[in-house]
Amino acid sequence: MKYFPRQPELFSLNRTRFSEALLPGSIAIFVSNDEMPSNGDAFYPFRQNSDLFWLSGISQEDSMVILFPDHPDPRYREVLVLVRPNELKEKWDGKRLKAEEGKRISGIRTIVWRDAVDALLQQWVHLAENIYLNSNENDRKWGPVTTGEYRFIREMKKRYPLHSYHRSARILKELRAIKTPMEIGVMQGAMDITHRTFSRLLGFIRPGVMEYEIEAEIYHSFLSQRSPGPAYSSIVASGDRARTLHYITNNGECRDGELVLMDFGAEYGGYCADLTRTVPVNGKFSKRQKEVYDACLHLHRYAKSLLKPGLSFASYHKKMGEEANRAFVKIGLLTKADVKNQTPESPAYWKYMYHGVSHHLGIDVHDLGARSGEIREGMVLTVEPGIYIEEEQMGIRIENDVWITRNGNKDLLEKAPITTEEIEKLMKG
Repeated sequence: MKYFPRQPELFSLNRTRFSEALLPGSIAIFVSNDEMPSNGDAFYPFRQNSDLFWLSGISQEDSMVILFPDHPDPRYREVLVLVRPNELKEKWDGKRLKAEEGKRISGIRTIVWRDAVDALLQQWVHLAENIYLNSNENDRKWGPVTTGEYRFIREMKKRYPLHSYHRSARILKELRAIKTPMEIGVMQGAMDITHRTFSRLLGFIRPGVMEYEIEAEIYHSFLSQRSPGPAYSSIVASGDRARTLHYITNNGECRDGELVLMDFGAEYGGYCADLTRTVPVNGKFSKRQKEVYDACLHLHRYAKSLLKPGLSFASYHKKMGEEANRAFVKIGLLTKADVKNQTPESPAYWKYMYHGVSHHLGIDVHDLGARSGEIREGMVLTVEPGIYIEEEQMGIRIENDVWITRNGNKDLLEKAPITTEEIEKLMKG
């Protein structure tokens, strides 16, 4: 790993939080993601199952975490399963974790090799009343591929049909939404790498530069700061391409007089940052560009002022829609008649801001967490209003990441330049 080691206490605390939510006499089993083939004998870069990583910090393939808080032998209440190191395989693919290394990363004291776990697992399951198995319950999940988690679920139910089965994902959706201070410490590392990268880009962008050149600068800056790379596919969209929300082609030219929208974030320690800024390619906002940008910045700041524990997500989005209508009337995008004649199914502001303003952030860029109910202390939410004007071939979005606390929120990207004056000054310099 490129980044500095994290404290194993981060993962020990996560395991404690999860174990306390289990029914008595329960065993919970987590398996790692598959290695995904690309072509021939090649594989895509391995990405660990986020829940297994949250519990252990282990990013190696073919791993397992087994939690059995009520096991009569304390040694087997927390177990980390690793692939046995193999000298020949290590010559080709690099070293695999030794037992002591797994203990040091995860804080789990009992290590079992993968080729020896089946016999032990059978003994443990026979002692348990309930079996918790994991699945992907992210609301945005889609895909026809049957992953290792679902294959493991089928296998377990076939081998042990009389146990009571439960969903780990239901618990994790609640727990992972609430970040501990140690998690915030790691996330702040990702944020700092990201805001330094943005400041560096302001001295690089100029008319004639290609979007992929900006993307390359982002990647270079991340790697030079010990990030393993982007937390998600970077968006670099100049001109009218900025109205495409998930534009990742990044093959256009940034032209004089256009704005370029950049949505990117570093991964660090397994956690994500997520920043969006929109800047003038030539370093100077036009009068109209500044007017629309300042309207978007107003909505950004208004959203941050709303975020407090106890506010419902429904109320938050309703208030943001009402403020967006007012802002869009002020800059000439809507009329008062447009707002008066809107319907609940088709609010007036949707014509120019057609996405949500916030999502959960953590190990995943669209992290686990409820989309209904109340905003809670400890959540990390993005704040990313946007204004997209087809008639003017313009798209502007401004995004920071906010940690919700009892005594006021903390903007984890507060150091990133955000006003038109700050951006123009750094681009000029």
